[in-house]
Amino acid sequence: MTTSAGQKINRFEPYKIAVLIPCYNEEVAVAKVINDFRFALPTATIFVFDNNSTDNTRSVALAAGAEVFQEKHRGKGFVVRRMFSDVEADIYVLVDGDATYDAPSVQSMIERLLEGRLDMVVGSRVDCGQTAYRVGHRTGNKLLSAFVASVFGSTFKDVLSGYRVFSRRFVKSFPVLSGGFEIETELTIHALELGLAVNELDTPYYARPTDSASKLNTWRDGFRILLTIFSLYRTERPLAFFTGVGAMAAIASIGFATPIFVTYLETGLVPRLPTALLATGLMLSAFLCMAAGLILDTVTRGRREMKLLAYLSHRAPGLERRQV
Repeated sequence: MTTSAGQKINRFEPYKIAVLIPCYNEEVAVAKVINDFRFALPTATIFVFDNNSTDNTRSVALAAGAEVFQEKHRGKGFVVRRMFSDVEADIYVLVDGDATYDAPSVQSMIERLLEGRLDMVVGSRVDCGQTAYRVGHRTGNKLLSAFVASVFGSTFKDVLSGYRVFSRRFVKSFPVLSGGFEIETELTIHALELGLAVNELDTPYYARPTDSASKLNTWRDGFRILLTIFSLYRTERPLAFFTGVGAMAAIASIGFATPIFVTYLETGLVPRLPTALLATGLMLSAFLCMAAGLILDTVTRGRREMKLLAYLSHRAPGLERRQV
């Protein structure tokens, strides 16, 4: 009798599936990740991209049977850029090499991608143990997820999840700009900005294996992610951003100018010339910001159209084909 898992795997056979594992000093965990995903997806090709590890990550991954490559630019964003550029597949699975994500869940994630012809399915982390998800990281993730939702309309519970399944057309049309752990935020915002078909699936999240250390720094990486969101908001929502800056400058200008104007009406004099010049400069800056916002909004629309054309040049997921 064929099991449900077996039926899913059989359905995946027509597709070329690539499991992408970015690694930095993961010799303790990477073999388990490779073996778990080979068991969950027997037809997939597993790629490990080593990011200048100083331990035996590379040799352990080779011994476990993965195809191993090296990316010398330090940072997860650079590794993902290289993966998306070099690997050819129909379906891409991106997962960290720290053995914290649940490999069997990948079958349900791919099934959801194919059934809905989606472009990205995010594995939303559900803690399995007190040490799996540090309090600082959990709180920061919730705050960042709420901020992204308020700005870009996200419905994701876990913006920072490193466990994702992508269609080919997402991967080959995604311009990777970030260099570090803020890559997950960039992936999420790219999908939301273009209005792509995405979904989220709850997956177990485990503690790291013994003797395996996290590379994340709650404050440093959280600050970098906030800067990424700010930068993307400025570039993708220029009208709202520069209008807001211009409105603040205009309010400040009115605040400085009001007492000067009252004094002028009463005495016919302008006793505080530097303040008057400051108010005038702020108001001019406000108009310039609003004009810049209008111009950049037109440019952004053109860039978005180019991204959509690149995205639409690839086949939709869910169309049956044989591996090549």
